[in-house]
Amino acid sequence: MSNVRYVGLDVHKEFVVIAVADSGTAPAEVLQRVEFSAPRVLAALRKLGSLSWLKVCYEAGPTGYGLQRFLRHAGVDCLVVAPALVPQVQGTRVKTDRRDARKLAHFLRSGDLVSVWVPDQRSEALRDLERARDDARLAERRIKQQLLKFLLRHGRLFTEGRELWTKTHWNWIRRQDFEHESQQRVLADAIHTAEQAQQRLARLDEDLAECVTGWRLAPLVKNLQAFRGIQLLTAIGLAAEIGDFQRFPTAGKFMAFVGLVPSENSSGQSRRQGGITKTGNAHVRRLLIEAAWQYVGAPATISPALAKRREGVPEEVVAIANRALRRLRKKAYALTVRKKSGTKIATAVARELAGFVWAAACATEALQNTQPATTAAPVKSSSPRRSPRRGLAAAGAPR
Repeated sequence: MSNVRYVGLDVHKEFVVIAVADSGTAPAEVLQRVEFSAPRVLAALRKLGSLSWLKVCYEAGPTGYGLQRFLRHAGVDCLVVAPALVPQVQGTRVKTDRRDARKLAHFLRSGDLVSVWVPDQRSEALRDLERARDDARLAERRIKQQLLKFLLRHGRLFTEGRELWTKTHWNWIRRQDFEHESQQRVLADAIHTAEQAQQRLARLDEDLAECVTGWRLAPLVKNLQAFRGIQLLTAIGLAAEIGDFQRFPTAGKFMAFVGLVPSENSSGQSRRQGGITKTGNAHVRRLLIEAAWQYVGAPATISPALAKRREGVPEEVVAIANRALRRLRKKAYALTVRKKSGTKIATAVARELAGFVWAAACATEALQNTQPATTAAPVKSSSPRRSPRRGLAAAGAPR
């Protein structure tokens, strides 16, 4: 379609630089710089011709998805692209906003940009709440570490038990007495801050449990809890961060997205693999690794708590979770026999757990699409992606 025009937007909090590349091989040119306002950007795009002829993109960043939603609503084909995957031109040592906008337009025309998933507003709101809860968790851990270091600096070691932050441990902390008033106030402030952090965390946990009700991904949240190591908060985090699991055609693609596949540096006859790539969504990767620890050193049995979480979960999803329990426990044991470190074992288990989670999510989506019992045949997607049911067997035993 020769009339298509490719537009790159270099978006900042105060302004947007707009560059245009026409079909063909002519270099992209900067159109103008406008104030960062969705209506102003749309007005500038209208000057380029029919909105149906435009393909627009900008990098994901702190300005969020509001501009993309506004342009989409106006009929503009707008993508949000991954900044880390924008090709870099070698040999250039000058970076400006105008060059960045031209580069986006150029690579949008060549098809070398990778778009990110744009969540709906309800999913983005749940993601914000879930990330706020994660920030609260980190804040709580930080103040507790500071409190322990303060006590250790003054030779105060807890010897009344093995576990920290139990009732016994807190009573011991409150009994500590210092000679100087300044140090006593430091202790009181740290205790007060830690208690506030715990209360904040508990409050956000309750908020997440309440806000997930009525969310379109609530069935997915419930079904993911059929896995050992995945309870409500972890399930909400996975659903809010990923959203549409079916955008990954295979389990391996999902594993690569969360950075759990080995890095590789091969050339000719030489093939070298290293640690995991750690690319993609770091938050999801952390959730999967934390869940994977539940398969290390524990028997492949169903606890009463897990059995209760599985109540009302479809049999297809429970079957996937059971296969995961058997396979991952076996893998963890085999790696333990080979004297691998606990961190490596948990990472390897997390990689395969990601495949099982992908399979369960795709099965959930397929079951939701086939819930009306009037159809004799399963609903077929017009997308070229692999059918969730076809991918179920392969993902149930990811390689």
